[in-house]
Amino acid sequence: MMNPYEAYMKEISQPMRDELTKAGFSELTTPASVDEFISSTKGTSLVVVNSVCGCAAGLARPSARESLANEKKPEHLVTVFAGQDREATSRMRDYLEGYEPSSPSMALLKDGQVLHFIPREEIEDHDVEEIVSNLTSAYNEHC
Repeated sequence: MMNPYEAYMKEISQPMRDELTKAGFSELTTPASVDEFISSTKGTSLVVVNSVCGCAAGLARPSARESLANEKKPEHLVTVFAGQDREATSRMRDYLEGYEPSSPSMALLKDGQVLHFIPREEIEDHDVEEIVSNLTSAYNEHC
C-alpha cells in the first residue's frame, strides 16, 4: 500500500508526467523496463530525466517537446522521473556512465550509448530557445 505522502506526490506529479507522455514519450518506471529499453532498442533515443523542479517545468519539458519539431529527431522518446520512480531513475543513470546525476537532464543515445548529454547546469538559467538549439544541433549531427 502506498503511503499518503507517496500518493500525494504521485497526484501532484501526474500532470508533469502527462506533459511528456502526451508528446510521445514512454515512461520507464522500473529498473527492468530501463534494462529492457537499453538492451533492445536500436537507433537514436532521447531520454529525459524528469523532475518536479521549476526548471523542469519551465525549461526542460517545453524544450524537449519543442525540439521534436526539428526535421531530424530521435527515433525513440523515453523518460524517467527523478524523485518519483527512484529505482528506474537510478538504473538509467547507470547507463549514463561518466555523467553526474542531474535532474532534470536529457541524453541523446544511440544503441544505448550516450552521444550527447545536457545536465541541469545547461538547463537552468538558459532559455527554451537555447536548450532547443542544443538538442537540435545534437539531432542534426547524430539522427
